[in-house]
Amino acid sequence: MSITLVWAREPIPAGPSVFLAGPTPRLGGDVESWRPAAVEALAEQWTGPGPLTVLTPESRGGKRAAHYDDQVGWETAARKAATAVLFWIPRDLRTLPGFTTNVEFGLDAPTGRAVLGCPPDCPNPERNRYLIYVAGEYSVPVCETLHETVTAALALLGRRQHP
Repeated sequence: MSITLVWAREPIPAGPSVFLAGPTPRLGGDVESWRPAAVEALAEQWTGPGPLTVLTPESRGGKRAAHYDDQVGWETAARKAATAVLFWIPRDLRTLPGFTTNVEFGLDAPTGRAVLGCPPDCPNPERNRYLIYVAGEYSVPVCETLHETVTAALALLGRRQHP
């Protein structure tokens, strides 16, 4: 089915959507983003009647926001607008620390719109233990692979669209 990819600071359309939350690699670094694989998995698994909007906090063409507040404001609005918020946290304190992701998860866990993915084979899985604990407190699905996390996000999205 069809996917509409919306990049940071672009208009957020109405309709079913998934926000891709988690650590973002530094520009110019040697760490690849996990988000293209997530978008591909969403495109493969999406079976809804219309397009699915995928909201990414990464910038189109790598062009960063002129002002930090513009980026944070868009991310906050996009997470609030999303039908589901997919957290993928391949924690690596050296290259993908995800410190702001911790705060975002804490804000989104109680909403009923979050799914948490924490790969046990990431460099620092012990740094995800508290998030997994919080997920349990709020009945947030916890997954170990990106594919499973996408599946859980789409299942949550389906439940939210057809209660």
